[in-house]
Amino acid sequence: MGGKTTIEVGSDGVAIITIINPPVNSLSFDVLNSLKESFDQALQRDDVKAIVVTGAKGKFSGGFDINAFGGLQGGKAKTTDVASKPGYVSIDILSDTVEAARKPSVAAIDGLALGGGLEVAMACHARIATSTAQLGLPELQLGIIPGFGGTQRLPRLVGLAKALEMMLTSKPVRGEEAHNLGLVDAIVSGDELVDTARRWALDILARRKPWVSSLYRTDKIEPLGEAREILNFARAQARRQAPNLQHPQVCINVIEAGIISGPRVGLIKEYEEFQVLLKSDTSKSLIHVFFAQRGTTKVPGVTDRGLKPRQIKKVAILGGGLMGSGIATALILNGYEVILKEVNQKFLDGGLGRVKANLTSSVKKGKLTQEKVEKTISRLKGVLDYESFKDVDMVIEAVIENVSLKQQIFSDLEKYCSPNCILASNTSTIDLDLIGEKTKSHDRIIGAHFFSPAHVMPLLEIVRTSKTSPQTVVDLLDVGKKIRKTPVVVGNCTGFAVNRMFFPYTQAALLLVERGADIYKIDRAITKFGMPMGPFRLCDLVGFGVAVATGSQFVLNFPERTYKSMLIPLMQEDKRAGETTRKGFYVYDDKRKASPDPEIKKYIDKAREISGISVDPKLGKLSDKDIIEMVFFPVVNEACRVYAEGIAVKASDLDIAGVMGMGFPPYRGGIMFWGDLVGSKYIHGRLNEWSKMYGDFFKPCDHLAQRAALGAPLSAPLDQSKSRL
Repeated sequence: MGGKTTIEVGSDGVAIITIINPPVNSLSFDVLNSLKESFDQALQRDDVKAIVVTGAKGKFSGGFDINAFGGLQGGKAKTTDVASKPGYVSIDILSDTVEAARKPSVAAIDGLALGGGLEVAMACHARIATSTAQLGLPELQLGIIPGFGGTQRLPRLVGLAKALEMMLTSKPVRGEEAHNLGLVDAIVSGDELVDTARRWALDILARRKPWVSSLYRTDKIEPLGEAREILNFARAQARRQAPNLQHPQVCINVIEAGIISGPRVGLIKEYEEFQVLLKSDTSKSLIHVFFAQRGTTKVPGVTDRGLKPRQIKKVAILGGGLMGSGIATALILNGYEVILKEVNQKFLDGGLGRVKANLTSSVKKGKLTQEKVEKTISRLKGVLDYESFKDVDMVIEAVIENVSLKQQIFSDLEKYCSPNCILASNTSTIDLDLIGEKTKSHDRIIGAHFFSPAHVMPLLEIVRTSKTSPQTVVDLLDVGKKIRKTPVVVGNCTGFAVNRMFFPYTQAALLLVERGADIYKIDRAITKFGMPMGPFRLCDLVGFGVAVATGSQFVLNFPERTYKSMLIPLMQEDKRAGETTRKGFYVYDDKRKASPDPEIKKYIDKAREISGISVDPKLGKLSDKDIIEMVFFPVVNEACRVYAEGIAVKASDLDIAGVMGMGFPPYRGGIMFWGDLVGSKYIHGRLNEWSKMYGDFFKPCDHLAQRAALGAPLSAPLDQSKSRL
């Protein structure tokens, strides 16, 4: 895994131990073993009076090397001391070597001190940092707890309430705040950092500064009764915010063990629980999502050709509705000049007003200053014609989902824009070849599919056709990065990746309801599973108009496996359109709070009558587990089709698309990863059974059937399975 530490002894008798493992000086097993050797050497040498620990090139340490977790989870870790001996890092290295040393040590912190990096610093006898340093314990984001003593030392340095907040939210603090909290002892500039730390270490030796073992400090810990109250409050809050997650509760229990039974007991409990959590599905899922998210920008045949992104400064957007105004907001916030075009002044004023409202809302939330708003809005200009389009670098079309309208627009764009201008569409379902059918510019036509609200949702689906040039894809990946989106590159088909994978989500729910299941029970079960909302609440939010427009695209293109329900059209006839009309599957009060509506029953009865469907009594008694499986297994099935057709390059890209585009719970790893946790054989068997009872909507696709027959993972690379077949 590489990485090491170096040791240099100055004429003042201070040994400088430097962590070196680019890019963030992560703590691999090699680095940790080397840290122990350097410390042992410094302690044995007579010419060393004190020790300073720092990181190379302005970064202390970004934490334990996450790549090593894969080995630990699968039990394949290198059998070095660090991996094989219980509690070796937290007890033998940090407590018994660093903290218990006869010579004082000071951590000199610049850049990142996260996770294991901060835990190393907390084992030293003092910490000096720069004001821009970031200190934190973000391990809970990966489904684990701090494993090198962080659960015991942080509360003793900053107090229980703040330590709980830092660990449970995974939010780091900057140098100044860390100093105010007592986590660091002094703030200095980067140039003075190591020299100040050297002097501080010698001052500790001379007893001019306190020699403190963080693990045995008690002045910041509340009396037992009060401490228990704080811990119980944190427990209740964590249970409310993350009812499906065990590891926040485990973290609180481990902190409590140290307070009640002493820090040494706490360290042992921390180590034991860390090992258990590391092998949990939650941790495997979150670590998978961590790597998958960073892997979406690697696209074979595109990003490996040495192409540099072209400079895009000016972007035109067609349509100032909800999507167009959201996209404009995201672009101007990140330094792009934007021209917003509408068909008349009333619509244009509405679009510009929505952008301003988005910015004002950010001011209210404290994310933007009024001064920044003025500067940001000055980058936006509204127009009613194509005159100013001649020098734009990219156009994003965000009008309603109407094929002939979009075709007309792209034909116009070809006339008014420069020949190098990228022509992008924000369509959510329509095939791009169809949109660009009347143009000659196929190499620069691309999908830039944002999710609503576009300035908030983190995903950007980049859709390439068979004719889109690699350069155009590289350019859009760069824009995605600059506007802080996670881009996923997918192929062209109806619905692309996210909407195509998830069209069975709503359709399965409708099928169940028309056959006797309860709407509100389905939504409750799906929300309990971890989705932000159930399929019916989601329909209300996006509006029935959008739901029908997108749904009809799937019915048209995949007639053999779509479920055609009359329920929504019947509700539309009665002027129900979702949240905007205050009536959909739910009724809404003035504050947009949703409540079940007993009137829904009459629409369900009528839909059944039209379709000639009889109620299946079994579906009225479905357990939550059955609901989850009947709604999500068809989604897994469609995701397998998308993968097998080559619409996505990697199964992990589909996982990220589902997590960031639809809110699939990240602690379940994404739709394909979750499918593999459940098992291809089980999913195939259930779908087969339902397809016999309820028709082809549930019929397993070939990819799923082949994987189930082999007992193979759904997400294994495709060529591998072909060669096995």
